[in-house]
Amino acid sequence: MPNVQAERDGWEAEARIGVVVPHADVGPESEFQAIAPDDVFIHASRVHFAAMRPGGEMDPKIPHDPVRAFVEPPLIDDAVELLAASPLDVIALGFTSSAYVLGASGEKELFDRLAQRTRGIPLTATTAAAVTGFTALGARKVAVVNPPWFDDRLSGLGADYFTEQGFTVVHHGPCGLPSNQKLITPEALSDWIRTTVADHRPDAVLVAGNGIRAVGVIQALEKELDFAVLTANQALFWHALHLAGASGAAARITGYGRLFETAPRDGTS
Repeated sequence: MPNVQAERDGWEAEARIGVVVPHADVGPESEFQAIAPDDVFIHASRVHFAAMRPGGEMDPKIPHDPVRAFVEPPLIDDAVELLAASPLDVIALGFTSSAYVLGASGEKELFDRLAQRTRGIPLTATTAAAVTGFTALGARKVAVVNPPWFDDRLSGLGADYFTEQGFTVVHHGPCGLPSNQKLITPEALSDWIRTTVADHRPDAVLVAGNGIRAVGVIQALEKELDFAVLTANQALFWHALHLAGASGAAARITGYGRLFETAPRDGTS
């Protein structure tokens, strides 16, 4: 009998990453997929987010009550448990603003609660990943560029979150771009960071919000501005790979920032 020459079929995974996303948001999956090596696979679960309408439409500024409700039981707990029933290596929460509203201590309580549903699979989230990334890069002065659909109060809560974690926030605010996911372009985001953030001379900038189109600008901005550029989905994917024990896969990634050239200082690998 002739030998079967099998094509790639998606089963040859070095790591499988689960990600929980708002029901109408394709941002985390799209950007994870863009960054991922061929042997890293993405598996998503969706949770209803009352601030989004079908097609990903949102109000110009999202209200805070749905942000908090997104991480309240039972929906997110059930989504995490369903993901954890699969043979995954890590679960990532693809949502930023809930951590701003909860604060660092509230986020820890969320992690402790969800850990009861993960079957021991490691769990991370955007802000926790960003803190780990800043620390790995040795960044102490940071700037936070928030999506235009965050209001000033929500942006301030984000600054409080990172200040509480020991960083000096030299700039924060919603970026002055259209409050519509489909209208944010790499060129416009780059211009905003170049003209509004760079003069504050941070060690690193975080483009927060998992629904904002951002990973495509990282490498060009780092070369031009000479500070580290983190984005919500890039940092989350990087941390997830290390928690999954796929540090080798992380090290193979190029074109998405100097973050992938380093590892978490806590030895996670």
